[in-house]
Amino acid sequence: MRLVATTIIALRALRRNKMRSVLTALGMIIGVGAVIAMVSIGNGAKAQVEASIASLGQNIISVFPGTLTTGGARGGWGSASTLTPEDALAIQTEIAGVVAVSPEVRDRQQILANGLNWNTSINGESPEFLSIRAWEMAEGVIFSDLEVRSTAKVAVIGQTVADQLFPGSSPLGQTLRIRNIPFKIIGVLKPKGFNYFGSDQDDTVLIPYTSAMRRVSRRTNLSSILIQASTQEQMPRIQQEITDLLQQRRQGREPDFTVRNQMELAEAATATSRTMTALLGAIAGVSLIVGGIGIMNIMLVSVTERTREIGIRLAIGAHDHDIRLQFLIEAMVLSLMGGAMGILIGIGASQLVSQLNGWPVQVSTASVVVAFVFSGAVGIGFGFYPAHKAAKLDPIEALRFE
Repeated sequence: MRLVATTIIALRALRRNKMRSVLTALGMIIGVGAVIAMVSIGNGAKAQVEASIASLGQNIISVFPGTLTTGGARGGWGSASTLTPEDALAIQTEIAGVVAVSPEVRDRQQILANGLNWNTSINGESPEFLSIRAWEMAEGVIFSDLEVRSTAKVAVIGQTVADQLFPGSSPLGQTLRIRNIPFKIIGVLKPKGFNYFGSDQDDTVLIPYTSAMRRVSRRTNLSSILIQASTQEQMPRIQQEITDLLQQRRQGREPDFTVRNQMELAEAATATSRTMTALLGAIAGVSLIVGGIGIMNIMLVSVTERTREIGIRLAIGAHDHDIRLQFLIEAMVLSLMGGAMGILIGIGASQLVSQLNGWPVQVSTASVVVAFVFSGAVGIGFGFYPAHKAAKLDPIEALRFE
């Protein structure tokens, strides 16, 4: 009952000075709103980066050419490739947990079709490439293993290539020329848009990697090997086993390859977003401290103004902890009221920014809870000194105060 009575007295005191209470809570409103808005924008940017990485496929491990030393001359990363289709076959057959493998031959060529031309990337792949990259067909089909073995002159094109060379018509069954070699178009990929690196994923032509090696690029080695692991948990083991296998196949020579997994790429890509989110949240959090200082300042003024009231309460039997509790409740009500209003304003501001600028936002439940709890903690922390000062007043001196 004593707690209820003290709470009622505290609320009445706040109602007597409504405008001052609102202005005092304004610091918390701005602080919490800024924290929610900044963290939501930062989380949205992080989610966008993660979605872009996910568009590359799931549980992917890549093998790239590494450094190469020949006759005392040392080349840099990717200076030459000794990766072969046999390496890809060995990875697929000898390592447990590998779901799919696609040997890759990458090139860039001017292509001709329908009386138009376009410069695009030519990617030699295996049929497993689509499942690895989680890429679906808009129409048509992907080439088969039989067509890979027979170095067939068939192609699957991205939506950008289709738009540039076959505007307003279906490219299926049409012929495009790569280095004046005719390839029949048997499929069109669904649009994927730009990836994290800013490259248009739809600006591509897929052909069997054997056709790319023997007909287009006339090379004997692969540009890279794309591997999909069965689960994310197995990726570190599979990555290490790939490294060991390829090194064993090179019979102890200096490693001329590099094995990377998608988790490393995602970690590097999201590290900047996480840092920026933390920085924005920390900067906005400063306003919470400023709001807390404002609450402490007003509460000290309130103690001075109500010294005679405090003296009367002490004189008629109130304990010092009742006085302390009353002022703490007032501080907490101000801060929690400001926190609740700030949460609503922060969510609204983040949505407004998203609508006006087209930025992705993601309101985190955790950030809302933390901001609300922190606003209450600020009220307790900055309200304790004024409450303690009020509780320690001498009743006689307080009654004499004018």
